[in-house]
Amino acid sequence: MESITKNRQTPEALRAMVERAYGPARVPEGDGWAEELGHGWFNVAYRIRLRDGEDVVLKIAPPPGVEVMTYERGAMGIELATLDLIRKHTDVPVPAVHFADTSRELCDADWFFMPFVQGDNLGIVGDSLPEAERAAYMEQVGAANRALNGIRGDAFGPLAGPGDPSWRRVFTGMVETVLRDGERRAVDLGWDYGTVRAVLAEHADSLDEVTEPCLVEWDLWDSNVMIRDGRIACVIDHERAFYGDPLIEAGFTATQLGAFGDATAFMRGYGHGPLTETETVRRRLYCLHLVLIMVIETVYRGHTDSTQYDWARERLTETMGLLGRTRP
Repeated sequence: MESITKNRQTPEALRAMVERAYGPARVPEGDGWAEELGHGWFNVAYRIRLRDGEDVVLKIAPPPGVEVMTYERGAMGIELATLDLIRKHTDVPVPAVHFADTSRELCDADWFFMPFVQGDNLGIVGDSLPEAERAAYMEQVGAANRALNGIRGDAFGPLAGPGDPSWRRVFTGMVETVLRDGERRAVDLGWDYGTVRAVLAEHADSLDEVTEPCLVEWDLWDSNVMIRDGRIACVIDHERAFYGDPLIEAGFTATQLGAFGDATAFMRGYGHGPLTETETVRRRLYCLHLVLIMVIETVYRGHTDSTQYDWARERLTETMGLLGRTRP
């Protein structure tokens, strides 16, 4: 996926980064040792074969001169902190961190190395799998997501703080930040920004039911799941985690928006029954937050293809309808 946030580096810079992480004896020689992994949407990632034959992955944050959405600032630091939490408190398979560098000496952004995980990306191969096999994987994703949500925080909000005891304040603030990002770049939502704010305010009391801050991945789609031999081999991309309501997790999105697939297997694996009336309202607000980001980020990432923008605007209109707003 192409995006101006991808901070590509020269072979010379990549070799210098390998040397700092693994030492001069493992710096690759010749050609063909670096391959960009193109499936990601935000950071650039390279598969690198070290001189001794080990394959590793280098992930590099966006360059400082590229404007990102407010919630994406410091994303790599969030990922490193989340990986540490997951390894300490769960058995969910995630990559180890071989080496991380925030010095900006060899590159103009943060970067880290991790092992290359052998397996298939569920988001890529999922549609080619027999229905029962894909459902079995999604049950595993649901169970893994529940384990991640079992990590508790002291307050709602960013992992590094500041936290807030009110999920209503935190979540409405998250949506407001996204809307301000859109207004700053004059992104056409197809809806008046004031109307979106009014819809959020009308339903915000549903958020008061949430009182326990849980670690949420938020971005745990099938495309961030590596599979091998019938099991989850690794969950990747943890840069959007925070303490919030587990119902905001990606796996629940399809309970309201059919364009995101079928949530049945995920919910079965998670152990979540049908949503209550209040949970349904909350989940629709979380859909609103998600599709707003999906519309607005296309401008920040410099998309030249309008496919995502057009699709996300349709989902925004659908979500507004679920929340009681239809076009005149």
